[in-house]
Amino acid sequence: MANKKAKIAVYPGTFDPVTLGHMDVISRGADLFDKVVVAVAINLSKTSLFTSEERVKFIEDAAKDLSNVEVIKMDGLLVDFMEEIGACTILRGLRAISDFEVEFQMAAMNRKLDAKAETVFLMASESTTFISSRLVKEVAGMGGKIDRFVPVSVIEPLNKRMSTD
Repeated sequence: MANKKAKIAVYPGTFDPVTLGHMDVISRGADLFDKVVVAVAINLSKTSLFTSEERVKFIEDAAKDLSNVEVIKMDGLLVDFMEEIGACTILRGLRAISDFEVEFQMAAMNRKLDAKAETVFLMASESTTFISSRLVKEVAGMGGKIDRFVPVSVIEPLNKRMSTD
């Protein structure tokens, strides 16, 4: 049998913080691809609550049982990062039609930058369609329980960071 090139997908995002919705996409992507590289992006247009190192650690902790998942900090163009790691696919999650509009535009731009850049969209699981990092931060900031929305390793740091004391 011929040696087959590994199918590597990259799942980019700021993950500030990583949620169970993100973890659902990572886990399902790990079932579909030989390897999933979670690219923790440094987004200059956003002010992050957590450092990129903290965000990488949160995802590594949450994905520790997924042997084909790697978490890497990324800055610069996604298509350049894909070339660097040998990825063939961009993995993205969709929660609602409003997500699709933004994601469609990004997928088209990535294809213009590199014609080989394919994007695969995974529909959010029914149990995670309402979860977003922004909403989780709001709930935490108002003292609400977030354990149903984020991995265990995120709960205490997020509650401390969002504490109004």
